[in-house]
Amino acid sequence: MMALETGFRSADLKVGMVRNLSDFMQVVAIRSAVFLAEQDCPYDEEFDNNDLCSMHLLAWQKGEPVATLRIRWFAGFAKIERVCVKKQVRGGAVVKLMIDTAVDIISRKGYTRIIGYIQKRLVPFWKQLGFTPRPDRNGFRFSDYDYVECERTLPARNDALHENADPFVIMRPEGEWDEENVLDRSAKRGALEPAA
Repeated sequence: MMALETGFRSADLKVGMVRNLSDFMQVVAIRSAVFLAEQDCPYDEEFDNNDLCSMHLLAWQKGEPVATLRIRWFAGFAKIERVCVKKQVRGGAVVKLMIDTAVDIISRKGYTRIIGYIQKRLVPFWKQLGFTPRPDRNGFRFSDYDYVECERTLPARNDALHENADPFVIMRPEGEWDEENVLDRSAKRGALEPAA
């Protein structure tokens, strides 16, 4: 596995975390092209006030943004949402790489359960990614499409982050937990004596 700060790569395809406004604008552009333009989703249903409290992943093919998803965090589970791929690169490889990256991040953060709301017509594809419909849960409809609740269970990781992890690991940027950063280096300076 490659370090998360550079994401996963496959030939000319790269998946990584959104880290700045430029990355986030690429997320908005892709979701606008797919959900607003192709699926005719109303703006306020697509941009639902959860974007700034979520983690987003982006996929680039030959440097061009082509796909995105977001992850939201809840007690006991993570939720994958807003998975979308530009029309010209659909077919599975991009989504698989994004899901593999999301699963790695989610499991490293100590989660063993992921849920997602999948368009009913896409459930067979998502089964290939390890997601299965949740038993005893009815489907539902929003934004003019039928959805099914799906879930995936992950094995617990020995290197999962937890409350007793080294404080410097927890302070590092998302996905860069194994890389020393500026705060690690600041610890090598002596402590300042408080003014009397």
